[in-house]
Amino acid sequence: MSQFIQQVILGLLLGGVYVAVALGFSLVWGILNIVNLAHGALVIVGAYVTWALFTRWHIDPFLSLPVDALVLFVIGYALQRGVINRLIRAPLLFTFLLTFRLNLVIVSLLLLIFTADFRSVTTTYSGSGLELGNVIIPYIRVGGLAVALVLAGILWAILNRTRIGAAILAVGADRDAAQLVGVDLRHIYALTFAIGAAFAGVAGGIISTFQSITPTAGDPYTLQAFAVVILGGLGRVSATVAGGLAFGLIEVLGQSAPWLGSGYANAIAFVVLVVVLVVRPRGLLGRLA
Repeated sequence: MSQFIQQVILGLLLGGVYVAVALGFSLVWGILNIVNLAHGALVIVGAYVTWALFTRWHIDPFLSLPVDALVLFVIGYALQRGVINRLIRAPLLFTFLLTFRLNLVIVSLLLLIFTADFRSVTTTYSGSGLELGNVIIPYIRVGGLAVALVLAGILWAILNRTRIGAAILAVGADRDAAQLVGVDLRHIYALTFAIGAAFAGVAGGIISTFQSITPTAGDPYTLQAFAVVILGGLGRVSATVAGGLAFGLIEVLGQSAPWLGSGYANAIAFVVLVVVLVVRPRGLLGRLA
């Protein structure tokens, strides 16, 4: 029983990482109708910012998360305003290819700056955890889950309690009508992408605390963010949270299955994703309209 409880806890904690990764991806996809293939690369940029601050000035990785958000916000705003905005009304395939090329450019720049060496952030509390009988709860993973839930709360508050959020939602609903009532589309496009990039940077900072990073380590997170959004449903913050937690839980429980092994964890998660799509095409909590 304690083994099962341990796996459930680890699954939910891993799901917290997926929530953090998927929030920005979901926002950009839902509002701008862009499947951002450079999202994973932006996550890794955030991880390198945390690593650089920790290595040079010994700043705790969790204290560096606001810096990650700020740096990636600026990068995201510049990328959207200067590059992506030129094709914002193009068919999905064009933006798909554009973000794929941006991903290659970002990864190449990271390779040029940091090389392909593995980097890691190891704190005094890395590997430590709260022991409750035979169950161990890693402090870093708990911190990651807490940050992910805070990010979800911040995004919900921005979208539902601010004028900027109202403008973002208006653009997502009908960009032409939003423009008619005075919304600056170019600014809102860039602001939306920047917020998504900022959340990606924070997710990267979390990831750097328990995983070695390289410039090419972001691609799996783009795929996982896509899966989380599809599983939970596009259009609601709560759907992304539910999808991320469910995906992490399924992956860990699948990995612990004795007849399958760790090599099939991702396969099981994606099989469940397909089943959910067959039963509920809009995801677990996706809006019907």
